[in-house]
Amino acid sequence: MTDGAIEDSQADGRPGRMGLALGGLFVGLWCVLWLADGGSGSRSLMLARTVAEVCIVSIVIWQVCDPFADAAQWVGEKLHLPGSIRGATLDAVASSMPELFAGLFFVILAVADAAQQHPGNAAAADILREAGAAGFGATIATCAGSAVYNMILIPAFCALVISFRRPSRPTIDIEDEVVSRDGLWFLMCQILLIWFLFEEQMMWWNGVVLIAVYAAYIGLLYTDARHHRVKKAVLKDHLSERSGEPRVREVILAMKQQGLRVSAAFVMKVQDELRADGAGTDQPHQTAGIFFGRFQVPLNGRSVVIILTVCMFLAAAACWRLVEATRQTAAILDVPDFFVAVILAAASSSVPDTLLAVGAARRGDDSGAVSNAFGSNIFDICICLSIPLLVNSWLTGWQPVSLLQNGAPMPGLAGLRVLLASLTVVNLIIMWHRRQITRMKAVFMCGLYVVFVGYAVLGAMGFSG
Repeated sequence: MTDGAIEDSQADGRPGRMGLALGGLFVGLWCVLWLADGGSGSRSLMLARTVAEVCIVSIVIWQVCDPFADAAQWVGEKLHLPGSIRGATLDAVASSMPELFAGLFFVILAVADAAQQHPGNAAAADILREAGAAGFGATIATCAGSAVYNMILIPAFCALVISFRRPSRPTIDIEDEVVSRDGLWFLMCQILLIWFLFEEQMMWWNGVVLIAVYAAYIGLLYTDARHHRVKKAVLKDHLSERSGEPRVREVILAMKQQGLRVSAAFVMKVQDELRADGAGTDQPHQTAGIFFGRFQVPLNGRSVVIILTVCMFLAAAACWRLVEATRQTAAILDVPDFFVAVILAAASSSVPDTLLAVGAARRGDDSGAVSNAFGSNIFDICICLSIPLLVNSWLTGWQPVSLLQNGAPMPGLAGLRVLLASLTVVNLIIMWHRRQITRMKAVFMCGLYVVFVGYAVLGAMGFSG
């Protein structure tokens, strides 16, 4: 464990104390706004109270996903998965639960409201199909907005935190395979999604195709995990046979002579692990923190199953409130759900991704932090969109989901397609350059997200074209 990692481990309680304070602050603010409203129906007070509720729900989602992530990490350690693969699978699933449940509730609540408002209507099938299309549009906005957030802000936040917390290595160093494998798979999934979105409607089989792509991605990760174990074992043997600590470039050349290609980030990570093994400080995750880390639950086979199950139900309840708050905000502002979901629901559901990635970076697992962001995005596109699409198709008699409104693409969809493609390419170029993210790159990436937020604001004001 590096010096920076040790310092961060000593400060692990700070996020919990800060979260507890923020939770108390927003709950108090919500109560004050509720008392101030007093049934007056003031739009400004209703909007402020709804935003406060979204902040509370975000903290709840964080606290629900935190023990889920601890349990998932325990499973990853038992299976001896490398950081980049664990980040792209178990951590990604743990942190992407909110997007999945939010997408499902956007569709289910929209169809349920339509069925309740138009019972026995002769045109009920068309009404349900239109409501389902609107709900699925909000699902697209949530998953796409979350993908942009994960792709840009999470690596940027990790780089900013590390630039101040780890003076010895103040950059996020990324293994080649994270960009060439996870980054390119994400780009491929995004191209497939954009292709689907350029059609006038989406069919149930589009969801099946996306699920099949994710299954192929998991198969690739399984193959890479086996190769990674071999490469790591050879590298550890090589480093153990050398007295002192050889230079990274020398190690890379030595591995190349043995027919193995390793990156500088991979060599430094293995060196850190060997130092930690020698010092006896690298202990596996044996507890899950609950309620801002105030309580620690020992992890074993039985407790892990209980934690994963309970957290899934609590995450579903929190996401239901998030969807309701998002729809209420859109109604108060009199704008389509799409433009509120693309920022509010997407950012709120991405809180666990952010904290998981920052935590991995503070532990020295830079590649795991970045691959978690890419893996979450692949999961969002392939699973968090496909399952709501299949549910929507089932609820509406397996009819296609229209992406048109009054003969034109639904508001916001055209701009979203362009931004998804352009921001992805720019971000991958930034990461590929020297395979590291510096503080200046992180600031520039934050600027890219400001552009995305500006798009959503302009779209909500009527400039969606």
